[in-house]
Amino acid sequence: MGFFDKFDAREIRQRLGLNQDEFWTKIGVTQSGGSRYESGREMPKPVRELLRLVHVEQIDLEKVKREDFEILEYLKADQPELYKKLRRAAARMKNPEARSDAAEARPNVGSAQT
Repeated sequence: MGFFDKFDAREIRQRLGLNQDEFWTKIGVTQSGGSRYESGREMPKPVRELLRLVHVEQIDLEKVKREDFEILEYLKADQPELYKKLRRAAARMKNPEARSDAAEARPNVGSAQT
């Protein structure tokens, strides 16, 4: 059983500061259906996965296209080093502090060395 098989949707919703309607309609579930899941009804795996992608991973599904996944699969299979490099660059973009820390740690190439 994975981590997201048993998570608390109500807790996630409350941490995000959303009401039931705002939270559940983003993944195609009615407010009343979401209320039932929050009260203990078993959530189907597709609903759990959508909840995870949209509310935990913060992925905007309206921006994701099939072509994006095809490109990812190509990079993973045929250009693994480029894929790793792009993942590291994306991680740095998500965490600007890590990017500035890395820049500070690099030696200044243009400075005179004694």
